[in-house]
Amino acid sequence: MVLDRPGSPLRQAGLPDPIPGPGQLLVRVETCGVCRTDLHILDGELPRPKLPLVLGHQIVGKVVGEDRRVGIPWLGWTDGECRYCRDGRENLCDNARFTGYDLDGGYAEYAVVDERFCLALPEGYSGLEAAPLLCAGLIGYRSLRLTGDAERLGLYGFGASAHIIAQVARHEGRRVFAFTRPGDEEGQAFARELGAVWAGGSDQSPPEELDAAIIFAPVGELVPLALGALAKGGSVVCAGIHMTDIPAFPYELLWEERVLRSVANLTRRDGEAFLALAPQVPVRAVVEAFPLERANEALEDMRAGRIHGSAVLEVATS
Repeated sequence: MVLDRPGSPLRQAGLPDPIPGPGQLLVRVETCGVCRTDLHILDGELPRPKLPLVLGHQIVGKVVGEDRRVGIPWLGWTDGECRYCRDGRENLCDNARFTGYDLDGGYAEYAVVDERFCLALPEGYSGLEAAPLLCAGLIGYRSLRLTGDAERLGLYGFGASAHIIAQVARHEGRRVFAFTRPGDEEGQAFARELGAVWAGGSDQSPPEELDAAIIFAPVGELVPLALGALAKGGSVVCAGIHMTDIPAFPYELLWEERVLRSVANLTRRDGEAFLALAPQVPVRAVVEAFPLERANEALEDMRAGRIHGSAVLEVATS
């Protein structure tokens, strides 16, 4: 499925099989998760994607010619030489290349990947179950780590990432407060099923102050609302790669040592740590599967909030 230009639907196309270069692997794609970032690229909200482009960066597949299953995440290559790479922050590499953005991704039967950036997948997870771990899980995990030891945790936007990280948070003894689109009673019930102690609309105040909040929804108006729900010294982590403009808010919301920060990308260390933790929880992603040729439908269902959990494309069934 090919994106020719932002704003246009993906086009089903027959492409030559990619040819791996030195240090690369040819991977037969089994499944590929559908991510909110894919929508941002499709809508032209992220500048300068490779075009034409094969989207997708939550890829599960088997290495051609080997009996080895790998995960291919968003971070596809770094230079290893810039100041960020040298001090362990490869997620901020000046010259990073990202899967399904700078590099063709997993909305296809085959993908090529730098072997150094593949992730080993935990046993006991099918391709459908493993795919959401590779971005929804990873970016949620990185966001959760940045909240420190916050016990009362708010999750704004209860979708692919939040439903995974709610399970991790509960495993760590935290209490989860879930915020959905106003009036989304089905989404709120879903959050309670996964252990949220409270669930309500993003226009509501939680029953008690929060120690931290993670904003997964790409809605800038949620930032002052989340800050307003924090206890002193609390933090708000913006987990998305894109967000609508944040409206002006009074300094009083930030005062008393509250912190507002973003999360950018991920590191291979994040991937290794989270994929080791996932089976211990155990994390179980709720998945809605689509065949590859229905990728446009999956994206539109995500846009409309019709997906509870994660949407995953089934590419190869054997």
